[in-house]
Amino acid sequence: MLYAFLCNLSKLYFKLFYRVSLQGVENVPKEGAIIFCSNHISLLDMFLFAPHLYPRKIHFMAKQELFKIPLLSGIIYALGAYPVNRGKGDINSAKTTLNLLNDGKAVGIFPEGTRRNKSKKKVKPKYGAILFALESGAPIVPVGIFGNYRLFSKLKVVYGKPVYLPYEPGDKVVKAEMQKMAEDLMEKIYSLNDYSND
Repeated sequence: MLYAFLCNLSKLYFKLFYRVSLQGVENVPKEGAIIFCSNHISLLDMFLFAPHLYPRKIHFMAKQELFKIPLLSGIIYALGAYPVNRGKGDINSAKTTLNLLNDGKAVGIFPEGTRRNKSKKKVKPKYGAILFALESGAPIVPVGIFGNYRLFSKLKVVYGKPVYLPYEPGDKVVKAEMQKMAEDLMEKIYSLNDYSND
């Protein structure tokens, strides 16, 4: 109930204060485990693209510092987010991610690991999403967010077609190959700016 309310509130906010264009919503599977991977330009990213997929609930992996901010922590917890320690391998968040995927739920990950709102330079992505896809067999749905969050600006959200990795769960894949797949995935995300559903 609270999740539905927050989704509706988020959609209303963006409808009132931005010109939002959504493309490729039909590419998102309506059920089953999914890993959403998006570029990251603002803290508002999760509030922008997740509510438009309601009733699918996306559980975002978010930096643990956000959960120390009283009001914000309550909101993102209600939206299904869970903390991750970005400074080192976080076993607890990894277990949470795999448990969610094994339960057929959707998770959201920002492979860049940080926001790129000030610098336009590409960031070397982390391969965690690839690892989770390999372990769970879940497809990855690339999501591109383009524009800026200045009030009344244009924002475009593009949901790409699911990416299925050419491996079976449990297959051994070296780190270098996972890193290459992560970099290819980010290029796919960036290229969604040219997406057309015509």
